[in-house]
Amino acid sequence: MAVGMSRPRETHTAVVRAAAAEPAPPEGPVGDLALGAGDLDPDDLPDGLVIADETGRVVCFNSAAARITAVPRAAALGRQLEHALPLEDLKGRRWWTLTDPYGGLAIRVGQPERNLLLPGGREVLVSARYVRESPTGPVRRLVVSLRGTEARRRTELSHAELIATVAHELRSPLTSVKGFTATLLAKWERFTDDQKRLMLETVDADANRVTRLIAELLDISRIDSGRLELRRQPVDISAAVERHVQAHIATGQAPGRFLVRTQQPLPTLWADPDKVDQVLGNLLENAVRHGEGTVTIEIAPASAPAKSDETGTAVTVSDEGPGIPEESMGRVFTRFWRGSKRGGTGLGLYIVKGIVEAHGGTITVDRAPGGGAQFRFILPVSTPAYLT
Repeated sequence: MAVGMSRPRETHTAVVRAAAAEPAPPEGPVGDLALGAGDLDPDDLPDGLVIADETGRVVCFNSAAARITAVPRAAALGRQLEHALPLEDLKGRRWWTLTDPYGGLAIRVGQPERNLLLPGGREVLVSARYVRESPTGPVRRLVVSLRGTEARRRTELSHAELIATVAHELRSPLTSVKGFTATLLAKWERFTDDQKRLMLETVDADANRVTRLIAELLDISRIDSGRLELRRQPVDISAAVERHVQAHIATGQAPGRFLVRTQQPLPTLWADPDKVDQVLGNLLENAVRHGEGTVTIEIAPASAPAKSDETGTAVTVSDEGPGIPEESMGRVFTRFWRGSKRGGTGLGLYIVKGIVEAHGGTITVDRAPGGGAQFRFILPVSTPAYLT
């Protein structure tokens, strides 16, 4: 124990290299480049690392392990693993007694990650590797990896918030659809044609709202899993912008509220037209709903985000409203961010960012010259190789 405590860096480094079962790097520049002269310090690892020798005595306990478990390194080094790290499963059973790494099944190679408890109820994510000199030989080293549960809790909280938001957003339109259809079925003869039309139009609008929400959920699922499919083809971005502007004018917006500026010539853009429509529709709807004054849309050629020698197309949407507070700029593209209380799920801009990045582009938010919000996204031209 004295050796392990008096020279922790050298001892830990040697143990880490042994646990990895790597040969010593060759002397000279090649060895130095390969493993930094072999000086891998366990304290540099982001996860907790605990290593026990063939007798079950702890010979390595890095700083991340001490932080995650709240067990001081000096109190762990040299002790038996089951006492230094007294883990229990969620049923209160002693983990090392249950798994018996040194005396259990000889062909077992480790334990998958699972949620375990330390005294006092502290939760940790634990996985283990059994190091043997031969496939069925005795365990020479037990390598344990520890991680905190904060990241998993944040993920679970995000999923719970998503479910709660979806349930809330679905309840309102479905209640409306159910109410109007039940009323029409029960008292059809009592209503005039105009009343029937009004109720059916309301049902249709609420059904569209449900469809849109389900589409957003599917997009989030594909973005998070990296499965968002793009069907690239030539896209006339100017025509797409004009189409969205005319749609807003048709719903009652004044034609003078929109100003479109296009800098010609624009490069031919290869993108998914449906996804581009989704991005433009969301940004213009945000500017109309949450902004004020003139909504300005500027379209211009630009350098592609990743390669300065490749061209791209930049679209900037700005308004003259109150804008986005400086402290909120960093959260605009996160889930459930809402700039105001004027409805919406708070998922639109998160999806927009995912779509733009799936195209290899970038999107930013800033303050517009008129004081409102300014969103700018750049899509690379992405011309297919067979056309270049």
